[in-house]
Amino acid sequence: MGDRIIIKIGSSSLTSEDTGGLIRERIDFFASELADLHRQGKQVLLVTSGAVAAGFRQIGYAARPKLVHEKQAAAAVGQALLMQAYHHAFARSGISVAQVLLTRSDFSNRRRIHNAQRTIDELLKQRVVPIINENDTVATDELKFGDNDKLSALVANLVKASQLLMLTDTDGLYTEDPRKNPEAKRLVRVEEISAEIEQIAGGSGSAVGTGGMRSKIEAARIAMRGGIPAFIGKLAEPGDLLESLEGRGHGTYFDTKLHTLPMKKQWVGFHSQPHGSITVDEGAETALLTGGRSLLPAGIRGSEGDYHPGDVVEVRNLRQETIGRGVVNYAAWQVQAAAGLSSDEVRQRLDVVRIEVIHRDEWVAM
Repeated sequence: MGDRIIIKIGSSSLTSEDTGGLIRERIDFFASELADLHRQGKQVLLVTSGAVAAGFRQIGYAARPKLVHEKQAAAAVGQALLMQAYHHAFARSGISVAQVLLTRSDFSNRRRIHNAQRTIDELLKQRVVPIINENDTVATDELKFGDNDKLSALVANLVKASQLLMLTDTDGLYTEDPRKNPEAKRLVRVEEISAEIEQIAGGSGSAVGTGGMRSKIEAARIAMRGGIPAFIGKLAEPGDLLESLEGRGHGTYFDTKLHTLPMKKQWVGFHSQPHGSITVDEGAETALLTGGRSLLPAGIRGSEGDYHPGDVVEVRNLRQETIGRGVVNYAAWQVQAAAGLSSDEVRQRLDVVRIEVIHRDEWVAM
């Protein structure tokens, strides 16, 4: 298996901000850059935005629509135009492409996402470039993913990519908005996404796309948590994509020392839909995050939702910050009854199969 590279391209890099529609020269440029990697034997996957922006003028809207059903109609038209443009651009290099449309619910269903993974594996084996987008025509809240940034990180984890590159119209993360402060400095490398890094990240930067630097930072966090280094930056000249892969790109690199998570933990941490939440005290928080321990009833301070054994729940600290997810061994009413009790007290009062509310092997920190 060759290196698997995920390249995510946003709407602002593909479409006209003022008038909508595709900029064919940009698509040709990106396809040429990806084709160079393909010829080197790398397995290239493209996560693309741009369906709504490509279609809203064609369908008759004067500006990018705001209502969900209007976005879905524009995406239905624009997705066909987008794939047609990519097909022609890659064909110049003798490369076949395939359309893969995914929704958030696909990732939540273990059988469906496994099928998607097998399909992508087969496409890569046959040297076809999968072009992945959200299925905006049937999605609702999926349109709020953030310009496909989170989707690209989830796909990177799914296919065990060696690197994720999120290409945009800015050359990385700055200490301040460089459009407002020319003294702002670009961060070349980030090893941890701290509260300071989150604060630096701003909102949406383009009227065409739905994502901004904040969504890209969150996507980088997901990739890093799965052991995948990420890059946020721009391509300007031929050869820039290869330079970005080699660590010389125009942007910010997010390094990680973590290892790729097993598929089950990926599903728990990134793909599953939580059925409730459990609040824990400071001792349990430390045990979970740094002690490699399981969650025991004694450390629980509260519970929300109606969940059952085998469901995924979020775990929150006393400040109501989500610190991770795990597969729960108790029903919600059992957690409420056992909260704060010692293990011996729980055994005497409740009929539970395992004393651990969440076992460490089924826990993923966020």
